[in-house]
Amino acid sequence: MAKVIVLDDLAQEGLDLLASAAGIEYEVRTGLKGDELRDALNQFDGAICRSGVKLTPDVLEGNRRLKAVVRAGVGTDNIDKPAATRAGIVVMNTPAGNTLSTAEHAITLMLAMSRNVASAYQSLLEGRWDRKKYMGSQVAGKTLGVVGLGRIGLAVAERALAFEMKVLGYDPFMSKERARELGIEPFNTVDEMLPQIDYLTVHTPLTDATRNLIDVPQIELMKPGVRLVNCARGGIYNEAALVQGLQSGKLAGVALDVYEEEPCTDSPLFGLPGVLCTPHLGASTEEAQTQVAVEAVALLTDFLTNGTIRHAVNVAPIDPKTLESLRGYLDVAYRLGMLMAGLQTSGAKSCRLQYRGEITARDTKVLSSAFAAGLLQNALDEEVNLVNAELMLRERGIDLSTESSAEMGAFRSSMTAEVTTDESKHQITGTVFGQSMPRLVALDGYRLEAYLDGCLLVFTHKDVPGIIGGVGTVFGKHGVNIGQMAVGRASDQPGGNAVGVLNLDAEPSEAALADVRQLSSISSAKVIHLPKAGELPPWL
Repeated sequence: MAKVIVLDDLAQEGLDLLASAAGIEYEVRTGLKGDELRDALNQFDGAICRSGVKLTPDVLEGNRRLKAVVRAGVGTDNIDKPAATRAGIVVMNTPAGNTLSTAEHAITLMLAMSRNVASAYQSLLEGRWDRKKYMGSQVAGKTLGVVGLGRIGLAVAERALAFEMKVLGYDPFMSKERARELGIEPFNTVDEMLPQIDYLTVHTPLTDATRNLIDVPQIELMKPGVRLVNCARGGIYNEAALVQGLQSGKLAGVALDVYEEEPCTDSPLFGLPGVLCTPHLGASTEEAQTQVAVEAVALLTDFLTNGTIRHAVNVAPIDPKTLESLRGYLDVAYRLGMLMAGLQTSGAKSCRLQYRGEITARDTKVLSSAFAAGLLQNALDEEVNLVNAELMLRERGIDLSTESSAEMGAFRSSMTAEVTTDESKHQITGTVFGQSMPRLVALDGYRLEAYLDGCLLVFTHKDVPGIIGGVGTVFGKHGVNIGQMAVGRASDQPGGNAVGVLNLDAEPSEAALADVRQLSSISSAKVIHLPKAGELPPWL
């Protein structure tokens, strides 16, 4: 008899499904922490949680019984996935359950903010009838900008179109053709979209690239009277910048459901005119909680009774023997995907993968999935892994094709990725040195040998003397150490164009980057973040 522990409050429909499951016993134990939580987890075969409990390495260490944890919801930030993987625990989530509720809440905040609903009601409670004071703004005919066109972003866009709004969208991983099919006008950058909007909503994960995505410079690009909504992750909007924008009159309103620090009961935004805030209610509907509870129970009971794994965020859908034989190239494929995501600046249209040499005798389909997972890793508001990555790519209108040639080139095995956008095309080639050392060996026609780990500076330049010294001098002045360096030419002849890849020991400041870009022979320079050396994705 398999035993299941429910660690957070779960909808009754989910508990009823657990009670009726054959061969399953369950207990509800909420509010557990520390030693009490660790001891409890050692008594059960499966666990279901929401966001309340924290499954940290110390409570998972040494666990020899727990086989699976299912998060009733999308985000799994409260579960340490590397620790779970080391303990052999499968982590699954319910990616679709909260979509409509969160989308509806974003629309609710937009409408309520536009019509001053909360403040007008407060005036009635205080005995005032202030019709003129609470003059609102209709959304029909207005322009909504949507950053992130995943499940929730698209659901918001669909509802905004029904309100007769014009919808603009930014998502580097949705083709422009697919966006237009959905009635969304696509843009290559967020900044390019901002001057045209009346409303802005964001639906992306919080990453280094999206933290403070909307800051003082971005607000300056907007026309006066813009209203901003965030039901995604706190930190995507710089809250201090929002305060400044409201006080200056540049922003007409701000509606937040998420905050940089949660729970949040004190913020300089609270009480300001035009502000409407809720305590992370995006998924707090009876329907959403019922749906994720039922889905979570179904996932766990299927796993415990017949071994079925669905929506796993830390387990590869291949047998261990195949996984081990491909581990080095799976790592390369994943890192190449993340590198390509950093290189491109506009919506992808197509992706072509070429496999060459001995690797073509292996299962290259799973390598394609690993590349897609890396490409989308920081782009979506849901978990991406080998199971769902290729499907997500195709759903976003990005065509994926593959080619194979058993003939060896300069290396025994290599893989080349080419991504085409409306604006450009990038091509990168990677291989494995030894058993587990991923290397970049070509970038847009330039041959080189670069480490695929950590903080990279990728720059293009004229192949003239003094470039490396100039870049090194700039970073030396700003206290940034260069760990590794690789440069490449398109041919054996000097004097043309060239590319450089530096592995930096620390994130360069904006001032340091500006100084590098001002060097006379530098054409472009950008920072791209990859996993540290030896750091594998949870599913690997």
